[in-house]
Amino acid sequence: MKNIKRYAIDLLPHLPHTLKKYCICNSFSRYGGVSNKPFNELNVGEAVGDDPEKVSKNIEIIQKFLNVKKIFFAKQVHGTDFFHLTKNNISINMPPEADGIFTTEPDIGLMIKHADCQAVVIYDPVKRVIANIHCGWRGSAQKIISKSIKELKRIYGSRPKDLWVGISPSLGPCCSEFKGWSEKLPKWLHKFRIRDNHIDFWSASINELKEANIPIGNIYCAKICTVCNKDYFSYRREGNTGRLATIIALKNSKIID
Repeated sequence: MKNIKRYAIDLLPHLPHTLKKYCICNSFSRYGGVSNKPFNELNVGEAVGDDPEKVSKNIEIIQKFLNVKKIFFAKQVHGTDFFHLTKNNISINMPPEADGIFTTEPDIGLMIKHADCQAVVIYDPVKRVIANIHCGWRGSAQKIISKSIKELKRIYGSRPKDLWVGISPSLGPCCSEFKGWSEKLPKWLHKFRIRDNHIDFWSASINELKEANIPIGNIYCAKICTVCNKDYFSYRREGNTGRLATIIALKNSKIID
């Protein structure tokens, strides 16, 4: 088992130092857990064929690493439904169907599971709210990122200029062959075709954030291709494989002026 710390990356490295103690966010590789092949090692996907006890242990390892009270996740269905985690629903037994999770509760890690899809984390230090969004090609086609920004404005009063965003390791333009793109993708995504049948979904997500008035300096993209880099699970490369974890959590209780 390899060291989880060595392979976990900060997904908000551009966050000002003064804000770092109020929010933690890590995107994890496949290493540092207890699962056996082909789910080795840090698989958090409970529906891919792995031993459920090992998946639970992996989530526990991540929880201890982040020092949070709870890891919360939804049943991701490639849609655009959102779940708002509050004190009233924090103890629900069955994960809700949603592809975006929002909360103002501290010490709760919001987890997105992915293997080539993007996890898009959002932090508003002014309203003290976080979100974690699951964005595959279907999510991109439905503009789930834009809808997430609108949801933050509607529910929490967030202003785009205050938001800090990170995009996880995911399918890169180098490996993003998309057969049937002209029929399956909406026309606005066609301009991100870089050659033949390849679509640059990193640029598409960054563009969507910019169009939502997020300052470019507040946007970070890991630009690690999960297909190329074997430190990561990749459905495209492996087929039967595990799921990566990207998690964001609020820390401390002080309201930031």
